[in-house]
Amino acid sequence: MVSGLGLRDVTVRYGETTALDGVSLAVERGEVVALLGPSGSGKSTLLRAIAGLEPLVSGAVLWDGADLAAVPTHKRGFGMVFQDGQLFPTMSVGRNVGYGLTHLAKPAQRARVTELLELVGLPGLEHRRPTELSGGQAQRVALARSLAPSPRALLLDEPLSALDPGLRRRLADDLARILRETHTTAVYVTHDPEEAERVADRVVVLTAPTAGRDGAA
Repeated sequence: MVSGLGLRDVTVRYGETTALDGVSLAVERGEVVALLGPSGSGKSTLLRAIAGLEPLVSGAVLWDGADLAAVPTHKRGFGMVFQDGQLFPTMSVGRNVGYGLTHLAKPAQRARVTELLELVGLPGLEHRRPTELSGGQAQRVALARSLAPSPRALLLDEPLSALDPGLRRRLADDLARILRETHTTAVYVTHDPEEAERVADRVVVLTAPTAGRDGAA
């Protein structure tokens, strides 16, 4: 039994269009796996299926061998980071990072926010607004917010693709370091082979269902 995330013959369709066709994948605890493939291969759809945002036609998403079919998205314990970060513009950086920490007492929330901002290289920016940040800083804040509740897995959907190439390379290296320092299980979607190699322990290539079955390279 896989200790971590498991996908077993996952199939997703949009009407008559097959987005994913029988995808199987195992991601061990603490492992970072990159999903690489062309547009239309179903990379982002697979992330959404893992998160519970896309219904499966067949197959299963598992954690430690337990089927998550009946578990709603907000109870799966997975964090998500998107291309645009999706920060709350009316909240400070500190409140963005602490958004998922309302179950903690205020001092513990502040300590965790401080810890995460130091981890992503943005100490002392708690009181800034997202509109005052660069694109790279905003993505670091989005990463800190996703890591703050200590998710059991992190799902990242092309989080660096909107940045210029030089900054993307630097942040890819930083992201790889942060994921390993926090022993985070992660699935990382990208269309950039170099970025996939920089960030991930293992790269899985998806092919469009019309070209063949999705699967690991």
